[in-house]
Formats: sequence, structure tokens, C-alpha cells
Amino acid sequence: MNDEIVFEMCVVVPRCDGEKIDESCDCVEVLVNELKSVGFVVDRALGLTDEFIKLAAPLETLGKAAAELQMKKPTHIGMDLQFEWEEVKAFARQPDGSLFSWCERFECYTHLLYGIVNESKLSLPLKWDSKECVWEVGESLLRRLEYEGIVKRVFPLHVEIQRKNLQRSWVLNWRNFTNQPIDDIYSYFGLKIAIYFAFLRMYTRWLLFPAAYGLVVQVVDFGSLQFLVLPIFFISIILWAVLFFQFWKRKNSALLARWQIHYSAAGQGCKFLGMEWSSLQSPLELVKNLGSDKTKEKETFQRCEWFGYLMQFRNNTIIISSIICLQLPFELAYAHLYEVMDSDMMKFVLTTVYLVLIQYITKFGGKISMKLIECENDENTENQADSLVYKVFGLYFMQSYIGVFYHALLHRNFQTLRQVLIQRLIVSQVLENLLENSLPYLKYSYKKYKAVRNKKKQVKGQSNGKIQVNSKVEKEYLKPSYSASIGEDLEDGLFDDFLQLTLQFGMVMMFACAFPLAFAFAAVNSFTEIRTVALKLLTMLKRPVPRAAPSIGAWLNIFQFLIVMSICTNSALLVCLYDQEGKWKIEPGLAAILILEHVLLLVKFGLSRFLPEEPAWVKANRVKNAKQAQGMYSKQLLRSISLREKAFGLMKTE
Repeated sequence: MNDEIVFEMCVVVPRCDGEKIDESCDCVEVLVNELKSVGFVVDRALGLTDEFIKLAAPLETLGKAAAELQMKKPTHIGMDLQFEWEEVKAFARQPDGSLFSWCERFECYTHLLYGIVNESKLSLPLKWDSKECVWEVGESLLRRLEYEGIVKRVFPLHVEIQRKNLQRSWVLNWRNFTNQPIDDIYSYFGLKIAIYFAFLRMYTRWLLFPAAYGLVVQVVDFGSLQFLVLPIFFISIILWAVLFFQFWKRKNSALLARWQIHYSAAGQGCKFLGMEWSSLQSPLELVKNLGSDKTKEKETFQRCEWFGYLMQFRNNTIIISSIICLQLPFELAYAHLYEVMDSDMMKFVLTTVYLVLIQYITKFGGKISMKLIECENDENTENQADSLVYKVFGLYFMQSYIGVFYHALLHRNFQTLRQVLIQRLIVSQVLENLLENSLPYLKYSYKKYKAVRNKKKQVKGQSNGKIQVNSKVEKEYLKPSYSASIGEDLEDGLFDDFLQLTLQFGMVMMFACAFPLAFAFAAVNSFTEIRTVALKLLTMLKRPVPRAAPSIGAWLNIFQFLIVMSICTNSALLVCLYDQEGKWKIEPGLAAILILEHVLLLVKFGLSRFLPEEPAWVKANRVKNAKQAQGMYSKQLLRSISLREKAFGLMKTE
């Protein structure tokens, strides 16, 4: 049971070194007093140019906030019921012994912080330094101060004890490269990051088979049976990928069952593009004021539905047109230049410059996609996030693979194709790891230098001591956020990590027959990815905002799409390869490959239906809990009916 008070949130306000203002109208003092009245434990720390208000919430404060939010939590009978602080013992605990998960605590913190409103009958004047503002009746104090620029940022804090424990058991634990404390990651970072690392661990372990198999195929000479090696390797790799994702679905459902998370409750504590889940308007909200007019209600639903489809069609048309008209010529020009160059060094330099340029081009396209999806009338933010993922992946898919398709299918130059794959894998891995680890440190160093410089300007020779950042909370504030590269508005760094993983998966899968050794590169990169992302999260970045996501979402559909594409591309590669080397004639070879392609597609979709996505013990526990809940509800219903009948009988006798 871990109910001790820890500081988990911080409110940043500018430091005021001028004349003191009356506490009754000093906005910072008013904010601190209101935070204390809500139930927060407050600790104030001074930095070079800012003041940091650290917040901790006792369990009772969080419990009352959860009750106000009507938060649903799992009980000991397996049912999700609305939380009540008076019945706290009926609700199940988290794996680490705490009552609330990090997602739930963050949601309670946000509710309490932004729920401080002016409950008096008059507007209150507030002052800070030379600024003056008015706190209107019923207005959120924190939002007013954010609008006025007095509150600069609200962000979650790292908990030092838990962070150091994770460093020892996760980052510095080299006994098992794939070993990860998933339960501790879930307790500290929330559901979405824990699901990602569980997926990455399983993916890395499963990669050992194709990596070893590809090494054998690449190195060993099988003599007269050499012409059968690639088709067998191709079949094995497709079966491996299909089985991996089916077993991942089972692993995913098992993790949710272990953490007592149901899909219906997985939307709590999520943010998208800076908006809370509850802030998005749905068609249900649009018909609230229509009364009982069924005709108007139906028309409203239809109008919202078709308007949303129209916006999605328009946005997808814009993205596809931009790919065809702008990006495709650029990609084909690169592929043609690579083909006509003679120097390997020049080809390597061209690939490096190309990869750097397309990063900025695709980031620009991603920012446009973020603007476009704001116009879509999606049912919820999950659909908006999926829409963004599909659009941005479409851009990256084109820039990552069109040049490779050019060499593979148009020129049938397999030697050049292998060189391109090697250079892409090496250059992309080196660049991504270099940027991933260096950019956060450079951003932190620049912000630290800027803070010290601003302080020196304020002091102007009044202090002889050395000015430097000493406060831990200020150092944490200067660290960059875990945000996407396409825009810091999307505070979800997993977007980039998943994108990198899918692009690598597509590269090694779609051209497996041309370069089987690529799986070894992918395995090495996945091993390093586990440690580098963990180190980045724990030491280089602010603590991420927790997000609840019961699965890897749209990325699973993208992985499935890449498997289907790999069946088609590898079949085409085998046709070209055997026709070029003269071991098969094109007619029987093409027929055999087409039959193989259709069989693999059938096997892929067949296994997806044959293997259950939920383990038997998870299903059995769910059925058991449902029966227990049904029995309890039946007893309560019978008890209430009998009490009512007794009361009615007493009234009749009287």
C-alpha cells in the first residue's frame, strides 16, 4: 500500500522580485491559498527567473475528486462501478498497491486545478507585478492566469525515488537485454507507454528467430537446393509475422486483465492536441436540446455523420494529391540519381542528404495533417488520433519505400537494391539514434543557458556569485517534453517511436527475399531502442502526460497492412529474381508465385480468425466476474422488492 504524499504536479509562475502586493489581490498568493483550500499540499521553490509551486494530493483529496468526476473503477468482484470515497474498501488496488493509477491521479489533479472557480457573487481584481486582471464569477482561476501569461506551465513532476528504482531495474539492468519491469512502467508512466514497451519487448524477442534465420540464408551455400531457400524463407517470415501479431493481441488482453483495465474505462485521463476527451462535441450533445422530436434527432445524426465523411474524404484527397504531385517526383528523382551514379561514396552521401531532407518535408506534411483533422467530425479523439496516424504514415510510407520499389520492380537491379537497403537501415538507425539522444540534451542546454543569461540581465552586476541552475524542479522544467516531431502540440512522443518501428518493419519485411540479413539489423536496433527510449524518458525529458490506450491502436492496422504488402512485394521479387537468373521460366515461375501469394494471403487471414485474441483464463475470469455481479444485483433487487412489499403490507394493515 503506497499512499504516502509525493509531489507529482508543478505550476510555474514568473518570479517577482519587486515590491510586495497585498496578499488579498496578489494573484500568485490567491492561487496558493486556493490550492491549499482544495486540499493540496503546497511547496514553493524559487528558480532563477521563475517560481515553482509543487503540489501533492492526499489520498482523501484524490478520492473526493474521483467521486466528483464520477470515475469508474474496478471492484473486487471484477465490475467497474462509479467511485465513492465512503466505499473505498470495495475498490481494487493497483499492482503497486496504490488506489489510483497514474492516469487516474493525473485526471484528478487536472480536475482539482482547473476546478478552482470564483464562487463569490462579485468579480475579484487580481494583480501581479505591473499586470492587473479580473477574476470573473464562475471563471476558472488557473485558466485566467494562463490566459494572462502569469501561469507559464503546468506539468507533472518526476518522483525521484520511483525514477531511481526504474533506472536500476530497467535502464541499468543488462543481465537480460529484453527484460523490463512492465508493471512498474505502467505505475509510473501510465497505460499507453507501458503497452508500447510491452509490445517492443515481445517484438524484440520474436525478432531473434528471423534474425538468425536470415543470417543463415545470407551466409550458407545450400548448393543444388539454393533455389528453394528464398521461397521457404519467404513463407517462414510471413507465418512468423502473422503469428507474432496474433499472440501480441493475446498478450495485450492479458496485460489489461492483470491491470484490471476494461476497454470501457480506458478513455480516462487522455488528451489529444491539448484538449481533454470531454471537450469534444459529439452528435449526442447536439441533440440534447431537440426534445423528443425523433425526426430532427435523426436528421442531426445523419448530417453529422455525412459531414464527417465529407471532411475525411476531402482531407484524404489533399494528402494523396500532395503525395502524387509533390512528393512522388522528388522520390523518383532521388531513385534515378542513385541509379546513374557510379561512386559508392557519392551514393552514400546522396542517401544521407535525402534522408535529412525528407524528414523536414514530411514534418511539414504532418503539421498540415494535424490542421486538417481538426475539421473532421470524428466520434471521439481515438478516431482523430487514428486519422492523424494514417495520414502521416502515408506520407512517410511514400518517402521511405518509393525509391526502393523503383530499384526492385522497375530496374530489377537486386545488387543496387541490397545496397540501398543496407544504406537506408544503417543511415536511418544512426541518424535517428543520434537525433533522439542529442536533441533533448541540446534543447535543455539552450534553455538553461537562456535562463542564466536572463538572470544576469536582471541582476546587472549586483551579484558577484556565479549564477547557475541549482533547483531540481527548475532543471526538470527546462527539459523538453515528450512530444511528436511533427509538432509539440501533440504531446505524444510515442507517435515518433511507433512510426520508426513500423517503417523499419516494412523495410525488412517487404524486401526480405532481397536482403534476409536485414532482420539482424532490425533486431540490433530494437535492442538499443529499449534502452535509449527508457533513458530518454527517465533522464532527458519531463515526465510525460499519462494517456490511457488499451492497445497500440491504428498502428496495429498499419502492421497488418505491411504484412499484406510484404506478401505482394516478395512474390514480385521472387518472380523477377528467378526470371533474371534463368532458373525458372517466367510462365511456370509466375504461376507458382501467384499460387504461393494467394495461399499465404489465405493463411494470414485464416490464422487471424483461427487463433483467439483473448486467452482462455482472461475470458473465464470475465465470465466469472459477470456471473458474480449478476448474482449480486439479483439479490439486491430481490431485497429491495421484498422490503417494498413489506412496507406496502404494513400500510394496508394500518
